[in-house]
Amino acid sequence: TTAAGMAALAAPLRAQTAAATDTDWPVYGGNLAYWRYKALDQINAANFNQLQVAWQFKTDNLGGRPEFILQCTPLMIKGRLFATAGSHRDVICLDGATGELLWLHRTPDEGARAVNAPRQYSGRGVGYWSEGDQERILYVTIGYQLVSLDAKTGIPDPNFGVGGVVDLKLNDDQDLDLDTADIGLHSAPTIAKGVVIIGAAHTAGNTPMVKDNAKGYVRGFDVKTGKRLWIFHNIPKK
Repeated sequence: TTAAGMAALAAPLRAQTAAATDTDWPVYGGNLAYWRYKALDQINAANFNQLQVAWQFKTDNLGGRPEFILQCTPLMIKGRLFATAGSHRDVICLDGATGELLWLHRTPDEGARAVNAPRQYSGRGVGYWSEGDQERILYVTIGYQLVSLDAKTGIPDPNFGVGGVVDLKLNDDQDLDLDTADIGLHSAPTIAKGVVIIGAAHTAGNTPMVKDNAKGYVRGFDVKTGKRLWIFHNIPKK
């Protein structure tokens, strides 16, 4: 599989100054309002047909099987592209101008909880947070665990959760089997005012497999520590 989304982004980014923050795409939807739009003018209707692919990054070797549908929207921050990629949902950081791999975070083997997860493959991307000289990339694994990485190195943040990981099947106000519960997530985390907002996804379809299926509560976590700050029971409790 070729990371076509990254290659398509690479062409306009090459025309921009890599360090210019007005070309950044720091949130999955462009900004927290999810406009999915950026008012850049170096590419327009007159020159669009002259664009050429600047580079490609192939994800075939990331994971044990090919992924034929790449749904990730990479983030562009300070000349770097951050994305999830491959059937294990690894995280990569690429040089936006050249496509060079700057670092790779290999998602740990999650065993049965990943095999049974309702949402597989690379997912739709990552979240980004910064404060001072701290930068973090956050994503949710196939097995429904929230991971915080140092954006400069790809190393898990030791101050976040347990070794950089928060198990999202715990502290969810319901009894979830760690290996078989029908709950996961393929979306990128939303981060606002230091809070990582996480939802849930289940097996695709309109009807749960069982009447007591896992509930998709929405939670907020402290971006620095991973501590749960709040939970919203969108299916109300008694």
